[in-house]
Amino acid sequence: MIMENTTKRTAKVRLIQGRVVSDTMDKTRVILLESRKMHPLIKKPLVKSHRIKIHDAKNESKLGDVVLAVETRPLSRDKRHRLFKILEKAE
Repeated sequence: MIMENTTKRTAKVRLIQGRVVSDTMDKTRVILLESRKMHPLIKKPLVKSHRIKIHDAKNESKLGDVVLAVETRPLSRDKRHRLFKILEKAE
């Protein structure tokens, strides 16, 4: 009998950090992701922003919080991330 090596592969956890810009929906938060790059010719900083929806099961995060989200399976049509940790509370 031939035995196979049955070690499981562990996937890399994808974490993203953003600021909560909307908390009006139940168990859903909209966070703003910003990336800054230097323009190659003009040498001025460019800011690109992207908004994504994350799942917040306990409605813990509030408007203005800086949060960490982890990528998961699709939870709805728009949600592909869930809240992992609140890094900084809004004042």
